[in-house]
Amino acid sequence: MSAKEAIHITDVAPRDGLQNQAVHVDTQGKQRLIELLVDAGLRSIEATSFVSPKAVPQMADAAELLPQVQVRFAALRTSVLVPNLKGLERAHAAGAKEIAVVLSATETMNRRNINMGLDQATEVSEQTLAAARALGLRTRAYVAVAFDCPFEGQTPLDEVLRLSARMHAAAADEIVIADTIGSAAPGQVKERMAALRGVVPIERLAVHLHDTRGMGVANAWAALEAGVRRFDASVGGIGGCPFAPGAAGNVATEDLVLMAERSGFTTGISLAGLLAAVDFAQDALCKPLGGRAITWLRRQRDKDTQDNTRRLA
Repeated sequence: MSAKEAIHITDVAPRDGLQNQAVHVDTQGKQRLIELLVDAGLRSIEATSFVSPKAVPQMADAAELLPQVQVRFAALRTSVLVPNLKGLERAHAAGAKEIAVVLSATETMNRRNINMGLDQATEVSEQTLAAARALGLRTRAYVAVAFDCPFEGQTPLDEVLRLSARMHAAAADEIVIADTIGSAAPGQVKERMAALRGVVPIERLAVHLHDTRGMGVANAWAALEAGVRRFDASVGGIGGCPFAPGAAGNVATEDLVLMAERSGFTTGISLAGLLAAVDFAQDALCKPLGGRAITWLRRQRDKDTQDNTRRLA
């Protein structure tokens, strides 16, 4: 038999998952969440963001958290979000090895998110990517609201293609196409990924999905069918953009892993380990968490525990 094809997953819970939560999670709690994700087999995690603490208070400890994570988990691919050159400077001073920029595909979303128009935001993203490259850092570039904008409605495909091509020309190692408000449907995902393959090599494309309408996993499958093998996800489905009204949580890492593994792919990630991370995040945020499959996964875990107990009795 041939080896199973690998799916590469970046868990964004410590950054995108926590940034919009009402309950504050301290540095130790964030480090523990990352530890549980690493224990589960995650090899790529978006750990924090170097944005204004006034705008996103949950990320105020970025400069403290990042060095701790990188010392403790030296083999982990740890990325951080930076909004501009100042954010990059702070991230580099904290020892960042990989950064991500976020460029929204509409004028209004850029103004709401980073207080810049589309043209200026594009230039800042390109400048930040160039500066990061000069520092020897790996880079990701998000193209946000790539399907629909909460302020302007459907995002034109031509604009998504144009901006993705510019981020590729700016030498971003990975272009992440984001369904920021979770409005996409599988047909749209497949169509847009097929078109994007014409401007960005498929091995550099990733998708970042939210599950607002319950189609997160279906959209991931559509991206898989279009050839995408890189995905963002958030353990427990936590997440949501503070600047995008109506955006629900990210597609749950456990849902994505279950779908991929049951469909003949390999992720290298343990579902049991992910459940431990969900349980921890649930306690930390004081609310129920978990993706679409969480009830089944927990029942399966309980059954396996009972079976093991009987065998040892």
